[in-house]
Amino acid sequence: MENQSTLFDEMTGGSDTVVKNGLCNVCKGTRRLCGKDRCPLMVKFYTKKINTPVIKSNDVTGSSPPAVFVGRYGYPKVEIGPLLPTFMGDTTELDKPELWGGKSMYDIAAMRYQLVRGKYRIDATDFAKSGKIVDNVQELALTAKPVNVETYFEKKPSGRIVLDDEIMPFGPSGKMSSIRVENGRFEHNLEKSYYDTDMNSTDAVVAAYHNGTFVSEIEKAFSVGTMGVGKRRRFVPTRWSITAVDDIIGKNLMKDVRYNETIDEFRLFQWKGLDNWWSIVMMPVTWRYEMIEAWYPKTSWNPSPNEMVVAHDHEFFEGRTQYADNITGAYYAARLAVTEYLQSIGRSAGVMVFREVHPGYDIPLGVWNIRENVRAALRTQPYTAESLEGLWPQINAFMDLKKERWLHNSEILKDYLIQRRIEDFY
Repeated sequence: MENQSTLFDEMTGGSDTVVKNGLCNVCKGTRRLCGKDRCPLMVKFYTKKINTPVIKSNDVTGSSPPAVFVGRYGYPKVEIGPLLPTFMGDTTELDKPELWGGKSMYDIAAMRYQLVRGKYRIDATDFAKSGKIVDNVQELALTAKPVNVETYFEKKPSGRIVLDDEIMPFGPSGKMSSIRVENGRFEHNLEKSYYDTDMNSTDAVVAAYHNGTFVSEIEKAFSVGTMGVGKRRRFVPTRWSITAVDDIIGKNLMKDVRYNETIDEFRLFQWKGLDNWWSIVMMPVTWRYEMIEAWYPKTSWNPSPNEMVVAHDHEFFEGRTQYADNITGAYYAARLAVTEYLQSIGRSAGVMVFREVHPGYDIPLGVWNIRENVRAALRTQPYTAESLEGLWPQINAFMDLKKERWLHNSEILKDYLIQRRIEDFY
């Protein structure tokens, strides 16, 4: 296997401009900011030796978890299709990140690489006459438990595994000419919104969430045009649907959280998972939120041998009006977990999520990692203090980056330390 740093240097012409500017972390393989036809980091990820299924026939049959995927290239003309393994059985775990707590990065990647993707091109904005394949993909996304799927491909599925910082990995893919999905029972909350063509998609997402449907299940249903008002329904690329659902649920929770009484102490939650280190600070002030990520050298989206990349996005009481371009989907995934916690205790707070991405996190696994690890952190017993200063010793002891670096990159902390509040006059 070719040396990975050498491979990156060769593909970028030996220039470290991309690295020093942090463009890899901003781009994450999607915008080609380095000007290359192929992302050098993606090439590096593909060299990792994780087995994918050997496809021996054009006809692939297996028990889909259930899972589907909607591509984004060429939108609105996109490729849709099922994800299925080459074997039968209970495959639920293959597409439920809510169940992956405690698994290693490579266990998760190896598990996901078993899924073969079928591709069928449609118009995402006008799919009513696209035929039986669209119907089957929609039914699969709504199904509650694993279901047997038979897919016939134009030729044996092949190609690279898919690795991305927003979506979960999967294995080989191929264009399919037909699909047969056995009958399965729909998840009941998603079934309601599917048949209610007068309910808008935001209300459908929120209703399913509050009635107990997993976020990962809602994302699938949202992506395949089974939510929304009548003819306005659309297929939504999987990448976009993940962030859209996280954003919709987070904003809905904030309607209550924003106006709740604040917590009455400073709290600190800490957690380590998949070589991501987390410190989540909650302050007894009105709603505001910030996420700061520090990508260490030689991590998945920072190929530099020695330069750290730090990125941050924030919002104050009124919320954001523009997309969080620096943190992207991770921002909304963490915010969802934070607002869940605050709603569960009936309080509000100013929240800062500090994330250190260490070298052990060297392949991207998807934005679920952020949502589920922040949820895990918030299930732990917090450290408490009467002041922000009282938390810094524990933050400094747990994280590699120290107080000064977090302060330098935080708009929320700068505002908190500079602005005078009503309580200052008592």
